Amino acid sequence: MLEAKLIQGSVLKKVVDALKELVNEANFDCNDSGIQLQAMDQSHVALVSLLLRADGFDPYRCDRHLTLGISLVSLTKILKCSGNDDYITIKADDAGETLNLTFGSQKEDRISEFDLKLMSIDSDHLGIPDTKYDTVITMSSTEFMRICRDLSTISDSVTLDVSKGGIRFSTSGEHGNGSVFIKPGSSVDEDDSSTTTIRCGNPVSLKFALKYLLNFTKATPLSSTVTLSILENVPILVEYPIGDMGYLQFYLAPKIDEE
Repeated sequence: MLEAKLIQGSVLKKVVDALKELVNEANFDCNDSGIQLQAMDQSHVALVSLLLRADGFDPYRCDRHLTLGISLVSLTKILKCSGNDDYITIKADDAGETLNLTFGSQKEDRISEFDLKLMSIDSDHLGIPDTKYDTVITMSSTEFMRICRDLSTISDSVTLDVSKGGIRFSTSGEHGNGSVFIKPGSSVDEDDSSTTTIRCGNPVSLKFALKYLLNFTKATPLSSTVTLSILENVPILVEYPIGDMGYLQFYLAPKIDEE
């Protein structure tokens, strides 16, 4: 049996909002250490990895490994019925056919209960390679979202040029070009946690599809910072920490220019 309560139910709403356009349905793997998800997007271009550790719930109970096949479209509709300040409790029996969701106000003066039918989803377990990235950038998630949004008005792809001196996002389209350069130590917010840091081994230049990066930025409400891990000829890792309880990661292969 699974029973897990999120005191801040809005976390689950933000996670599902960040995933729903990339992944329509997915298996959530639950065990005594927490809840995980790994899935490809519908076009099999981007990979998503989610971890919600057990100690982020209060309480958390999972007696045996459970795989819950869930329609994220349907789950989104149900989660809209919860308030941003509500707690959310999810329950599932070992051989059950439904996921039970309970939303309650902190004062316990209103409790809503819904059942979502589970699905049988065939999916291979995706082995994410343990890559050691030698270039890692941590920056404001809001600024990253803004850069992707602004440059997408010019072209459908963006080139990331990273050196110890900073990171340049540049794009070129039929009607013009544009770029944004960010130095280490720069901050667009008063929050020091969003100050840009760059750990760069060798300078690297890679091009990515903006359509997918823009989709990844739907996770911006989860964290004030985002980490971009880059290595030549390897998929970029875009990671949003979820407080102390886990992360939401996206992987995207670079675009290769045809000579």
